[in-house]
Amino acid sequence: MEDIASPTKPASPTPAEAMKDFGSFLSEALEGVAAQEQNVQSMNSKFMLGEVSADQVMIASEQAMLSLQLTTQVRNKVIEAYQEIMRTQI
Repeated sequence: MEDIASPTKPASPTPAEAMKDFGSFLSEALEGVAAQEQNVQSMNSKFMLGEVSADQVMIASEQAMLSLQLTTQVRNKVIEAYQEIMRTQI
């Protein structure tokens, strides 16, 4: 008789694993924002040398600015969630 594999549900992560995953996600996101900032600085230098156009510099600048704004909004939401948890009475 053949073994019929029953579909298994993926194991839900433990709270510690979820925090590690969230922490690594945030770390990667911040590294991405920093990389975009460095890209903008590089593009500015190249623009001064005439190697890239003003359009390319503006696009890179806008992308970096939007990433920074998103990071700020995520930080604000995390702080709000923390404050809400601290106000919760046990």
